[in-house]
Amino acid sequence: MKKYYILIGVLFVFSCKNNEEKQVEISANVVEVEVVKTPVLNLEQANRLAQLPLHCMDAEYPNKLNQTIGNASDLKTPKELHPAFYGCFDWHSAVHGHWSLVSLLKDFPDLDNRAEIGQKLLQHISKKNIEQELLYFDGEYNLSFERTYGWAWLLKLAEELHTWDNPLARKLEANLQPMTNMIVGKYLEFLPKLNYPIRVGEHPNTAFGLSFAYDYAVAVEHSELMTLIENRAKDFYENDQDCPIEWEPSGFDFLSPCLEEAALMKRVLSREDFKIWINDFMPELIQADFDIVVGEVSDRTDGKLVHLDGVNFSRAWSLNYISKDLPEYKHLQNLANKHINYSLPSIVGDSYEGGHWLGSFAIYALNSIED
Repeated sequence: MKKYYILIGVLFVFSCKNNEEKQVEISANVVEVEVVKTPVLNLEQANRLAQLPLHCMDAEYPNKLNQTIGNASDLKTPKELHPAFYGCFDWHSAVHGHWSLVSLLKDFPDLDNRAEIGQKLLQHISKKNIEQELLYFDGEYNLSFERTYGWAWLLKLAEELHTWDNPLARKLEANLQPMTNMIVGKYLEFLPKLNYPIRVGEHPNTAFGLSFAYDYAVAVEHSELMTLIENRAKDFYENDQDCPIEWEPSGFDFLSPCLEEAALMKRVLSREDFKIWINDFMPELIQADFDIVVGEVSDRTDGKLVHLDGVNFSRAWSLNYISKDLPEYKHLQNLANKHINYSLPSIVGDSYEGGHWLGSFAIYALNSIED
C-alpha cells in the first residue's frame, strides 16, 4: 500500500530582542495516512454487477410485500400487485435494480446481454404495468407505501432515464412518467406535514429521501419540488451541531445519519454557507487524518447484518459528495475508497440476502468517484 505524509500543523513562534533579527521556531506534527486503491467501475465490473438485478428482477419469491390488507381481495401474488416491480424480494429493491441496469446500459454501451436487458426493461416498465402499479398506491391502506425510501429510488430511476440520450430511455421514461408524477405529488403533499426529520440508518431516513428527490428535481428543473426540499432541509438541519458520528453504525444500518445529512446540506446550501455549516456539524471532517472504521459484516447470510455492507457504500457516496469541489476535504475520497474496497469483493456470488440490493449501492458508490 502506498503511504503519504500530511503536515497537520505548523506553529510559528516569533521572538524579537533589541535589534536582533526575528527568530522563527517551527514545529510540525506529521502523521502517516494509508492511501488505498481507488476502485474502478469498468466494463468487466459492470458485467458482474449487472448479473445481480438480472438474476432477481423476475424472481417473484421469496417476497416481502410490506402490505396492509384491507380485505380478502387484497390477497394477490406479488406480480399481480406489482407487475413492474415484483422481483428482488421487495418493491424498492426491484425499483433500484431497474435503476442499476439503466445506469450500466447508459455508461457501458458494450455491456453483455445488452439486448436482453433492454427487452426486460421494456417488459417490466410498460405503460400497462405502470398503470397497475398506480392502482396499488391509490389503495386506502397503502397511501404511504414505500415513503420515502422507495419514492426516492423511483425518482432516481426517473432521473437516470431523463439524463440518458437514447431511444430506449425515451420510451421507458414516457411509460414511467405517470408514476414519477405520482411520487412527486406525494413528496409535495407529505413534506409540509413532516414536523421532524427521521434520523435513522435505515429506509425512512429523511435526508436520504430528500437527496435523491432533489437530484431528480434539479435534473428535470422542477422548481416547486426543488424549493420545497431546500426549505425543508434547512428547517430540519440548519441548526444541527456536533453530529455523533462515533455512535455509528448501529447494528442494522445501511445509511449513515450524519453523512447523509451532510450530503443533503451540501446540495441545498451555497458553497460558502456549507463550509460554515459543516464546520459546526462535523468539524472533524476537515482533519486530514479523519477516519472511521468500516462497518464490519459478521454474517452475510443474515438479511439484517448484511446491511453493514450497504452502510459502507452509502458512506462512500456521501463522503465523495461532501468533498466534491472542496479541495480542503479531498482526503475524504481516500476514506470513501476504503469503505468501497471492504465490501465490493463480497457482493457478487454471495447470498441472496445481500445480492438482491447491494449491487445498486455498489454502482451508486462507484459512480460517485471523481475521474
